[in-house]
Amino acid sequence: MRYSNIFFKKRKKIFLYDVVKNLKIKNKKNYKKVLINDIQNLSEANNNDISFFHSAKYKDLLKVTKSNLIITTSKLSYHLPKTKNPLIVDNVLLAVAKVTEYIYPDSIDDEYEKKLITIDKAIYKNVNFGLNVMLGENVKIGKNSSIGHNSIIESNVKIGNNCSIGSNVIIKKTIMGNNVSILDGAIIGKKGFGFFPNKNKNIRYPHIGMVIIGNNVEIGCNNTIDRGSLSNTIIGNNSFLDNQVHIAHNVKIGKNCIIAGQVGFAGSSSIGNNVMIGGQAGISGHIKIGNNVKIGGGSGVVKNIPDNAKVMGYPAKDIKKFIMENK
Repeated sequence: MRYSNIFFKKRKKIFLYDVVKNLKIKNKKNYKKVLINDIQNLSEANNNDISFFHSAKYKDLLKVTKSNLIITTSKLSYHLPKTKNPLIVDNVLLAVAKVTEYIYPDSIDDEYEKKLITIDKAIYKNVNFGLNVMLGENVKIGKNSSIGHNSIIESNVKIGNNCSIGSNVIIKKTIMGNNVSILDGAIIGKKGFGFFPNKNKNIRYPHIGMVIIGNNVEIGCNNTIDRGSLSNTIIGNNSFLDNQVHIAHNVKIGKNCIIAGQVGFAGSSSIGNNVMIGGQAGISGHIKIGNNVKIGGGSGVVKNIPDNAKVMGYPAKDIKKFIMENK
């Protein structure tokens, strides 16, 4: 599901010529009258969006994407259907970062909330506030919710009904459902750890996504959940996260998952439904974990795991094999 971006402002009129002129793409004049709407990943892009293709492992998405303008390299361009228009660059992700920052000029900025409002008891008459709570503009909080001491809810955040937000919590760029519990010290919606290493200066990758939290979710103390870069970071309905869990940008966690303390998810990993993960496990980026999977504590998951598997160890392997090898 694609959500409208309520946290970052786009330029009102975006010509493709202006977008690509700094990318050293040839024949820029052909793009002078072409208007685009946005930049999106292949699975979520519409006809008038720019998208990108940076790895052959995503070639199946080229068959279903609606985008006709795709940033890629000359080596990867042969994967594109003939109906698609390749925008050839040397470094796809660096080009995507430049395009994203152009379309969303404030996307690199992640400073503290500057547009604070006085809490209007008439608007939030069914919400309980602790001491020293700070709200940004256009924050929506549902009935029978509570916000603990010293917590900050930044502009445009949406919180559902019957939610409990603990003390010393920071929430930004987030939409959450009903009956959500966020325990003390959690930070949700900060920018992700995305940048390009460079000898002279590391180049930050814009994060224009958000965090989407479903219904009946519990997020433990001192959790850190990064917002998405282009797509969103998602926590499914009825999932429970223990203390000190880190979820990086673009991670998708399914429904009814149980995540024990100090588990770390690297960027763009996808977790199925009914998954249980033991404490201090590490999940590598860009991998897929199926439904009904159980992962033992301290495991290192470095490749895809099919449905119904039980794994443990580093690298994580079938738990029966792990036990036999470690008798």
